[in-house]
Amino acid sequence: MTGFPANLFAGARFAILGLGKNGLPAARALRAMGAEVALWDDGEAARTAAAGEGFTLSDLMAGDFAYDALVLSPGIPHSLPQPHPVAARAIAKNVPILSDAELLYQAVRKAGSKAHFAGVTGTNGKSTTTALLAHILTESGVPTAAGGNLGPASLALPLLPDDGVYVLEMSSYMLERIATLRFSTAAMLNLSPDHFERHGNMDRYAAVKRAVFARQTADDTAVVGVDDARSVAMAESLESQGPMRVVKISGIGQATGALALPGEHNAQNAAAATALARALGVSDDAIAQGIRTYPGLPHRQARVGSQDGIIFINDSKATNADAAARALGCYDRIVWIAGGIAKAGGIAPLASFFPRIAHVELIGQDAPQFAETLAAHNVPFHMAETLDAAVPAAFAKARALGAPVVLLSPATASWDQFSGFEARGDRFAELVAALRPSTCQGEAA
Repeated sequence: MTGFPANLFAGARFAILGLGKNGLPAARALRAMGAEVALWDDGEAARTAAAGEGFTLSDLMAGDFAYDALVLSPGIPHSLPQPHPVAARAIAKNVPILSDAELLYQAVRKAGSKAHFAGVTGTNGKSTTTALLAHILTESGVPTAAGGNLGPASLALPLLPDDGVYVLEMSSYMLERIATLRFSTAAMLNLSPDHFERHGNMDRYAAVKRAVFARQTADDTAVVGVDDARSVAMAESLESQGPMRVVKISGIGQATGALALPGEHNAQNAAAATALARALGVSDDAIAQGIRTYPGLPHRQARVGSQDGIIFINDSKATNADAAARALGCYDRIVWIAGGIAKAGGIAPLASFFPRIAHVELIGQDAPQFAETLAAHNVPFHMAETLDAAVPAAFAKARALGAPVVLLSPATASWDQFSGFEARGDRFAELVAALRPSTCQGEAA
């Protein structure tokens, strides 16, 4: 692994809007490759941080907007619900709007490397599959760099040699901003309603997800989960239209045998990682060893403590009902902590799991909506409102009702009370540890 040439983008000009997890690393990388960068963020703190690194802030609504591309942070819209004014200006000026993943691909090819790109998308399971594939490749001795929507920003990754593999988690927000990026192997895991505020409806959301297979050739592999009807339809369409090889995978009725990968949903993730690794030339023995030794990711069904025979599971990454269903299906009797900013449909799709639930502690903005659903199904609940109140209340209920598991799997976004699902999960772990610090044993995920 080496650095990119310092003159790789000499003479190129990029506008960068949004200086958070993706934008500032993109600015650093493009500057290091010789490009001229114009930076802006609507937040004063982000602008101050950039200025502290020697960047000059530029009003992107002024001047001629003569840039090779606008690098727009994933969370900033260029279409629905309404385009950011700078994005609208880029569109009017015919300036491409790109993700940093697209620019990584351009940089790698411009630098002369033939490294493979593996892309992972889907509504749920992207992070686990990305991390699992990266682990398998690394354990097999393949030069690997993983990032994108998971971990390091794409442009923060190093230059890999010809036999290297970039493993990128691709959100729908990133996929709608690629232009030349070709994944030699890519997976679309599953589709369930999500991000309609950005994509409008399910058909448009599915179309954006399908972009992970754009520009694939007969030498490339498309891996598609077939555990939901829309994904089946996508797989059949890809098979009929080609030219890539299509591999269909399922987790139904399967088990991984790995402690860090419980449940059918993780069986699907493991099947996807297996298919991707095979397409990249990894042996089945090496794949099996990688799955066995995979340590897991935080906030995805991570066991964070136990007390009085009750296990506490942090599944804060479950930001929609479909993700929560995957956790609920792994336990026979639980006290459930749920709530936050609900997605379309709320928790009504989870009704088949309600018999497993001894009690629910509700938190967050849309707790009243969840309460209505639970009441209609005669599921006992309490309006805890905050996670700080919910954890000790859930512990008490679990002891009283003989439930062996307290599960935080909110089925919601976290932004009403937290900066993100990570902060929500971290706070849960802190609260579990505080229940009885002398005996509560934290356990690594």
